Amino acid sequence: MRVLAIDTALAACSAAVLDTRYVAVAASETLPMTRGHAEAIMPLIARVMDQAGVEFANLDRIAVTTGPGSFTGLRVGISAARGIALAAGKPAVGLSTLAGYAAPHIADNDDSAVVVVIDARHEHVYLQVFGIGGKTVVPPRIAPLREAVRAATTGPARIVGSGAELVVAQWPKSEPPPVLVEQLGAPDIGWIARLGAAAAEGHGPPKPLYLRAPDAQPQDASRLPRR
Repeated sequence: MRVLAIDTALAACSAAVLDTRYVAVAASETLPMTRGHAEAIMPLIARVMDQAGVEFANLDRIAVTTGPGSFTGLRVGISAARGIALAAGKPAVGLSTLAGYAAPHIADNDDSAVVVVIDARHEHVYLQVFGIGGKTVVPPRIAPLREAVRAATTGPARIVGSGAELVVAQWPKSEPPPVLVEQLGAPDIGWIARLGAAAAEGHGPPKPLYLRAPDAQPQDASRLPRR
């Protein structure tokens, strides 16, 4: 199976091509950025596809991160994935950024919990907790930082994601330190590709997983009356 993976959800613009006949990802590129995903993503995809030596028509599916993450970033990546899927006549699958962060750690050792936290600002995080065997213990949600700290201190845990250091900064002195702390601005695009290859096809095009309302809200008082 040949999979094109795309991620623009957080602090990177990334793409990778995975051919499951081989162990390694055929080609990948990641550009750290918090803005400018819309301008960067299509040239980046073109470079990765060229490096992998794969035509769009030869892909089997397109995988894309659907969130949680930046509202604008999510729309950029999902639009690119849906457009390519439509043009190439291939299915597109959506994957959460939370699962993307957890995947390499679950694959390495699924005997201890993985607490994934993404900085949602204002003392909140996007949270998901994976237990033994990668089973979801706490489903994806937006939660106060203190809730993420409580979840991480219930037992030996690995804390990963862009908000990992936020949890560590609030760590109770009475508790044993976490087993692992890994703070990355975005999940590894190679693991997004692997998850994309393993995922079941959805019942429609990928849609954003926001988990919260947008910060910017329309101002009713400023609207012009309709005639």
